[in-house]
Amino acid sequence: MTFRLNGMKKILAVFMFIGLSINAQEKTKDYTKNVATLDNTIETLYSVISGDKGFERNWALFKHLFHKDAKLIPTGKTKEGKQIARYITPEEYIKSSGQWLVQNGFHEVEIHRETQTFGNITQVFSTYKSFKKKDDKEPFMRGINSIQLMNNGERWWIINIFWMQESKDNPIPKKYLPKE
Repeated sequence: MTFRLNGMKKILAVFMFIGLSINAQEKTKDYTKNVATLDNTIETLYSVISGDKGFERNWALFKHLFHKDAKLIPTGKTKEGKQIARYITPEEYIKSSGQWLVQNGFHEVEIHRETQTFGNITQVFSTYKSFKKKDDKEPFMRGINSIQLMNNGERWWIINIFWMQESKDNPIPKKYLPKE
């Protein structure tokens, strides 16, 4: 019985070691290439929130894109018609929208970009279309993400994303749409 118990303890120890090793690898995943360039950073932003229904997002990668003090700022109208902005952290975005993205499917695709840079700061007006499934032909919404980024000499950080959906009252101006 002692031999069997010691053998079982060894097996359990091996499984625990493998489990801890996998967990440590996940925590130390190298996302350097995802933030090495401005283009990589924005492409990663769109890809990490996109996925079909039932597809779990990589929230560790999502959080890696953002500066520690970053804000996501959706705008919209109240029931009374007043324009408002909500200021949320990346973690609050995950808590408020993460399950919805997985349960409904959501693909956000950049269709046009206007970029302005001064020194180490960049402002990007990124026009998007949103789809429930990757192969949908018509978007269920469009809008513009105003993305502020900073390069600290080592990588790009998203400082803020401030966005607004297109509406009948506020269609996207032609200058922010792809040239036809």
